[in-house]
Amino acid sequence: MAERIAVGYLGPRGTFSEQALLSALIAERVAPVACETVYDAVMEVDAGALPYALVPIENSIEGPITVTLDTLATEAQSVRIVGELVFAVHHCLIAREELPLGDYQTILTHPQPAGQCLRFLRSELPAARIRHCTSTAEAVRIVAQSPGERIAAIGTALAAEIYGARVIRANIEDRADNQTRFTWLARGEADLTGLPLREPPGPERPWKTSLVFWGQGAQRPGWLVACLQELAERRINLTKIESRPRRERLGHYMFFVDLEGSTAEAHVQEALAALGRHCQEVRVLGTYPAA
Repeated sequence: MAERIAVGYLGPRGTFSEQALLSALIAERVAPVACETVYDAVMEVDAGALPYALVPIENSIEGPITVTLDTLATEAQSVRIVGELVFAVHHCLIAREELPLGDYQTILTHPQPAGQCLRFLRSELPAARIRHCTSTAEAVRIVAQSPGERIAAIGTALAAEIYGARVIRANIEDRADNQTRFTWLARGEADLTGLPLREPPGPERPWKTSLVFWGQGAQRPGWLVACLQELAERRINLTKIESRPRRERLGHYMFFVDLEGSTAEAHVQEALAALGRHCQEVRVLGTYPAA
């Protein structure tokens, strides 16, 4: 039997990241590796300790996963996005023992799911204190190991099963179509062909390119418009644009863009070269088959 391929994800067992990973890969050919944080998962790939990782990058309700963007842009410079996966996310309220909802005093969860379940928390648990954990599975594990305490967690049904807790209420997310976009990460020239995908992307699958750029000219009127004009003039469609602080001085930003097309295409190459004339830095984070 071929050696199993190690793939990192945000652990511990029972997270949405693990569910997404297992939904996409052939279980008998993969060795999931639980990482303590998203940052750790990215940096394990950067260091060569893991060949691949699957990390969340965007949620349809809460928006960007900033730790993923920041780490890819500023620290993990050998890591590339080689694919993406869109996964439906359904949250559960989980506890060691069932109590009337108003009796739960503290709710443990990751910050992103808390934001995805705000309506439920405000209407059903208005007096409960929200306490953040490194992952939803860690929240469920703590709750399961805390007898006699009036605490609950937001997490997955899988985590409830793994850690011996109970699902008190299912599907508590604000929108039934709640989705998270995950990215497959690898180093250097690696691509999706190294992963045992249940459904490998076919040749007809459109491509997407993710990049980040910034520059000293960003303080000039019209600088960002000029940058984007280079893409527009070559009829390149953007599927996402957002800014993040560069963690220097106030007013200094980097801009993340997802665009339709591959860096192997001439018009994309021309656009990147033209964009570079306006910027201090243009970094391609990955070019890959779109989900």
